[in-house]
Amino acid sequence: MTPVEKEFEILINSFINDKVGITDHFLSDVLAGHLRNNLINLFQNNQLVKAGTGNNSKLSFDESIRSDSIYWLDRDHENEYENDFLDQMDDFIKYLNRSCYAGITGCEFHYAMYDIGSFYKKHLDQFQDNASRKYSMICYLNEDWVKADGGELMIYQSYNDKKISPDNGKCVLFKSSELHHEVLVANKQRMSITGWLKRG
Repeated sequence: MTPVEKEFEILINSFINDKVGITDHFLSDVLAGHLRNNLINLFQNNQLVKAGTGNNSKLSFDESIRSDSIYWLDRDHENEYENDFLDQMDDFIKYLNRSCYAGITGCEFHYAMYDIGSFYKKHLDQFQDNASRKYSMICYLNEDWVKADGGELMIYQSYNDKKISPDNGKCVLFKSSELHHEVLVANKQRMSITGWLKRG
C-alpha cells in the first residue's frame, strides 16, 4: 500500500466508524503549498467570485448566510497543480468504488477563500431538486493555524457534534445529504478546496 493509499484508508475507515472521515495528511505539504499559492494569486488578481447558495435558476447571494469567494477547478485551466489534485481525487474515487462499491461517477471541486470575518451558516450540501452529490470533501490549505484563528468546520451530529480545525493538508469526508454543517467565523484568511463526489 502506498502512502497516499494509507491516507485513503484512514479517511474511509474513520468515515465508516463515525460518519465523518478525517485524515490529517491527505495532501502532501508540497502539493498543498502549490495549491495555496494558486489560490492566493487568484484572490490577489480578483479572479474569485462571491459564492452563492442553491443551483442554476435558484442561485442566490446572501452574505448573511455565506460570505466566502470561490473559483472552480477545471482541467482546461492546464494548471499542473490543479491537475495533480484532480488526479489524486480520481485515484481516491477509484479506491473508494473498489473498496466500498460507492458507485461514484464524477466529482467537482472549487477553491474557497474565507477572508477575515467570513463564514458559512448551518446548511446541507445537497440540493432539493438534485441528489447527485453523494459525498462532500474539504481539503485544507492553511499553514500554522491556531485555535484563535477560528474558522472551524462545525459538523452537527445528534450524538457527537464535531468542531474541526482547518489544518494544512487535512481532509474531511461526509455524506452530502445527511450532515448539517457550518464554517465558523474566520479570524484570518482561511483557504481550502471544497467539492463533491457525484453519482448520476
